[in-house]
Amino acid sequence: VQLQASGGGLVRPRGSLRLSCTASGSTFSLIHMGWHRQAPGKERELVARITNTGVPDYADSVKGRFTISRDNAKNTVYLQMNSLKPEDTAVYYCRIERPWTYWGQGTLVTVSS
Repeated sequence: VQLQASGGGLVRPRGSLRLSCTASGSTFSLIHMGWHRQAPGKERELVARITNTGVPDYADSVKGRFTISRDNAKNTVYLQMNSLKPEDTAVYYCRIERPWTYWGQGTLVTVSS
């Protein structure tokens, strides 16, 4: 399995970005997916995750601002990020959460004026 993340970039505070993560292979509809992030000097943290049937779960810090979704036909999980804050600046990673874990590459999100 390979995970290809994209969509990061520079955005102003209160702006929006959508991250995408596409998986190879034929088992995507069976796996739970997640987005994590790591800010400079901080530990990696869970941002959001979604079950194989589409049930989401969010970190308190992003509830109401971020939305995780998936398109099983495209083997892709998305993270729509709205109302971005400077403290959202981090490298964002997608990960297979269940039934096994696997990290994808990161994509850098910078929120700055």
